[in-house]
Amino acid sequence: MLTRQATPEMIKEWKSVWEQNRAFLRPNRRTGKELAEYLQKAYPAVPVDEERARRAVIGNVLGNACFLEKLPAGKAPAAVVFRIARTGTGIALYERQDEEFSGMDILVGIELETGYFLAEGSSLLWDELFFWRGLDEKDLENYYLVAEYVACRDRFERKPERG
Repeated sequence: MLTRQATPEMIKEWKSVWEQNRAFLRPNRRTGKELAEYLQKAYPAVPVDEERARRAVIGNVLGNACFLEKLPAGKAPAAVVFRIARTGTGIALYERQDEEFSGMDILVGIELETGYFLAEGSSLLWDELFFWRGLDEKDLENYYLVAEYVACRDRFERKPERG
């Protein structure tokens, strides 16, 4: 999860990681529906019934060409929002919260058609979801996305499984 302004050195490193890995990566991106199912199986994800939060997720998709282009023709965006409860597997996320998020609830918004998501309150969860969701053909052309994916893959030391 990028949380600071990119520097020329960072961009150079991303391009290097992209060059080293692009030939070995294949499209493996999952849908937003699959991502929501994964989140609910892995964590105590409590649905948040708040229209404003869903509109924020949808607005991010509609307002950014790179996300909007992933919306299938004829489909309207649809979002779900979850709060991670401080129980079970959620406890570890809260115990490992970045200092800047300390004490905040962890919220996850997922657009079901595109797979766009946001995770507020936990860079660890954002990294896990980004890695698990995977990359599509267009993503594999983007050196930042590939470098981020490789970093997340290395962080979790496992290969993405399908299904």
